[in-house]
Amino acid sequence: MARKTKAEAEFTRQQILDAALQVFHARGVSRTTLDQVAKVAGVTRGAVYWHFANKTELFFAVRERISLPLLDKGHSLILAEDLDDPLDGIEQTIQALFQAILECEKVRQMFEIMFLRCEYVDDFTGVLTELNKPGLEFLGKANIAYRRAQAKGTLRPDLDPEAMALDSWSFVRGLFHHLLASPDDPVWPRRIPAMIRAHIALRRRQG
Repeated sequence: MARKTKAEAEFTRQQILDAALQVFHARGVSRTTLDQVAKVAGVTRGAVYWHFANKTELFFAVRERISLPLLDKGHSLILAEDLDDPLDGIEQTIQALFQAILECEKVRQMFEIMFLRCEYVDDFTGVLTELNKPGLEFLGKANIAYRRAQAKGTLRPDLDPEAMALDSWSFVRGLFHHLLASPDDPVWPRRIPAMIRAHIALRRRQG
């Protein structure tokens, strides 16, 4: 019986997370109430509070369920030890991020919520710092990958690894924000894989 009760509680938790994603995306985070989430989830307000102390905690739980597997995959790709060229790790990581955004509706909705439908004020003033951490981690790991490429001789000799890491971070952020800002453009997203390949190719040593 205890095992069944635990399973039922987890099922309810997942219902709440699905509903929160839906309501956050439709209404924006600041205009969402836990009552609205409970109604969409088909549970009581008390059930929501049993799992989540407040809206901030619920927001982070939604974000973690969707984005953490993606971030874990990116971290494993960017510094993979079996790569002949460390630049391949950077390219594969960026490609995987945008592939997930383009192919998975929930991933795209979560990123749209974080960057287009959330005001980082009041109880959410500290949230932005947490949301920026994955980008800073990418920046640090890209720096390591570019240094490895320099050591292996695959990075163009006239390029500085730290500057290239900053450049790639800026490139990703630019692509990302343009993609989210152009949800109805059917052509532009198809160009992204080639743009990523070109970005890395410009950094490779030729010959």
